[in-house]
Amino acid sequence: MYEYIKGKLVYVGPLYVVLENGGIGYQLQVANPFRFSGNLNQEITFYIYQAVREDAITLFGFKDYTEKQLYLKLISVSGIGPKSGLSILASDDHLGLIQAIETDNVGYLVKFPGVGKKTASQIILDLKGKLGELLPDTYWMEEHPVHETAGGHSAVLTEALEALAGLGYSDREVKKILPLLEKENYSSAEEVLRTAFKLLLKG
Repeated sequence: MYEYIKGKLVYVGPLYVVLENGGIGYQLQVANPFRFSGNLNQEITFYIYQAVREDAITLFGFKDYTEKQLYLKLISVSGIGPKSGLSILASDDHLGLIQAIETDNVGYLVKFPGVGKKTASQIILDLKGKLGELLPDTYWMEEHPVHETAGGHSAVLTEALEALAGLGYSDREVKKILPLLEKENYSSAEEVLRTAFKLLLKG
């Protein structure tokens, strides 16, 4: 079992990243790969969860120990699989997620792909009151502002839409927010996704 892997980030795509260590490229499924674009060709550490099935062995990567622990809590809930847990973390609003669980906010949770009312209620039942240790100091209080920048390209929006599809958002959900995304120019897919997640979770 892996705890973490430190290496050079050599690829960032819509669905995964590749971390090179010791001449081996590890394909890591991560929540919103584009948030690591600034680390491309740099040394970085990912905390790892290894999922083993009959037909596949998949490595999931997390930016730090706390994010990994939140993920492990999520996938302990009946109805939340490895990819579903990753989709929930992709918005990067972990404080909002924890607050929704603590305040019985089913409406917030059902906005994540693959999470219906039954699963949302199960998340609250299983995790309410058990996530306090994941809020050390101001860790989850870090702000993630959306910067409006000019000079974006259609390829940037295309990559972001591909990432949303990979996370499980339906064509209907994406088409609903697409006109709002097209109104602005973005310099990176990460910026598009930040805005998209806010729109999707707002409903």
